[in-house]
Amino acid sequence: MIRSDYHVHSDFSGDSQAPMELMIEQGIKLGLKQLCFTDHIDFDYPKPGNTEFTFSLDQYTNKLNELKVRYSKQIEVLTGVELGLRADQLERLTSFTAKYPFDFVIGSSHVAEGIDPYYPEFWSGHSPKEGMTKYFKSITTNSNLFHNFNIYGHLDYAIRYAPAPQGTKADYSYSDYSDVIDEMLHAIISNGKGIEINTSGYKYGLGFAHPKVELLKRYLELGGEILTIGSDAHKPEHLCYEFSLVPELLKNLGYRYYTTFVGGKPVFEKL
Repeated sequence: MIRSDYHVHSDFSGDSQAPMELMIEQGIKLGLKQLCFTDHIDFDYPKPGNTEFTFSLDQYTNKLNELKVRYSKQIEVLTGVELGLRADQLERLTSFTAKYPFDFVIGSSHVAEGIDPYYPEFWSGHSPKEGMTKYFKSITTNSNLFHNFNIYGHLDYAIRYAPAPQGTKADYSYSDYSDVIDEMLHAIISNGKGIEINTSGYKYGLGFAHPKVELLKRYLELGGEILTIGSDAHKPEHLCYEFSLVPELLKNLGYRYYTTFVGGKPVFEKL
């Protein structure tokens, strides 16, 4: 049983309205041992709307420190953050991570070449394959430029929004991108970082977690060892989403452990 969720959002994230207390209380109901908040920091996020993906670090950490004490006898609450990595924001991201000793930091690509794949404009003017290639290459670039994070989040996030023929789901195969994906995974591993299995892919109706099984398998083949498990929950009801599917999936691929983090240090937990 997986008893730690390492990708959780609250109303400190611009795309969530869930108070931290509700997320924690849901975690207690589910029998979690650990819950790590990883709210969004995406500096200068390019968006057509008014959503902001930043928060006051002092307010965030003060709130979490209070909740750690309040719930200490029921669950371990950890302080994390999800950073939107971009080459033009490296100085600000470095400064931000230096201000607090986070337990855990996710690096993610939410923007590639100036736009989020969430928006149709990302996909206009080129094929889904070209869009996915662009997205995977952004991860390689960011992994080689910025090192103040622990794992790279939702490696194939862009597939959620890729255009597909009517009545079908967007999909892709490792074989179609093997060179680009291998380069991406090599960059992550060689820089001492890990990846996550992000179960929100099931929630989005993809039929698989992020990333696809083929990428999880290839990561292990290339020597990857650090693998966290997170739901990417933005609401209490999505906490630990489909976690019951994860242990058998990972064991069948050859994984024996998953990873948790405390004080920025990895802990390997037996599946």
